[in-house]
Amino acid sequence: MDPQALTGFLIVAVTLTCTPGPDWAFAIAAGLSKRSFVPAVAGLSSGYVLHTILLAAGIAALMTAMPSLLLWLTIAGAIYLLWLGFMTTKSWRGAGFLTVGPNGELPVDMAAGNSLPAADALRNRPGSEWGAFLQGFGTSSINPKGMLLFVALTPQFIRADAAFSVPLQSAILGLSFVLMTAIIYTFVAAGARKLLRSRPGAARGVTLTSGIIMCGLGGVLLVEQIAPVAQAASKLLAGG
Repeated sequence: MDPQALTGFLIVAVTLTCTPGPDWAFAIAAGLSKRSFVPAVAGLSSGYVLHTILLAAGIAALMTAMPSLLLWLTIAGAIYLLWLGFMTTKSWRGAGFLTVGPNGELPVDMAAGNSLPAADALRNRPGSEWGAFLQGFGTSSINPKGMLLFVALTPQFIRADAAFSVPLQSAILGLSFVLMTAIIYTFVAAGARKLLRSRPGAARGVTLTSGIIMCGLGGVLLVEQIAPVAQAASKLLAGG
């Protein structure tokens, strides 16, 4: 792998990854949840593993030649972001953390002697980790920023005359990006948890903001994709 090309790719990838967007909003929301954020971050990174496989297999190049496929994938991504943003916004009142005892016991309502309702939510919830993983996977796999990187930018750093084959170069670049996202989004989620753990009011505010951002990005993306189609249909009807 050409070190110069790899360095250039990493600079672009770091810049894109550090730009707040759907992945950041999801990582922050995961950090503020009452369960481990690891499955959510793993899901985010796994979405880019899918992009890497598609890139190495040459399917990403095929997608660029099919604008209609990209259009529908982007619309699906926008709708998913809207749904995820709505669900995050809906749960903003429950953001924040409960104080856990020295032995890991859940908090108890001292007056009534019963577990607090929020504490009950912390107990075993089958499938919650798997659900967080799938949500993270869905967020990154149809994230327009990720699609832009793998479909449009990554091929610019691949050399046909390099010692490594094109699929191998694609895999190296893609997996480098996967590792980078895992590190950065872990810091984002852990930072949100660390900074806002003892500030439930701020945690709720950040959760609400994250949900609004996801809804906003999804809405803008949906309008951007649908507007040209609607305009073309309008012209067609007017001409007919």
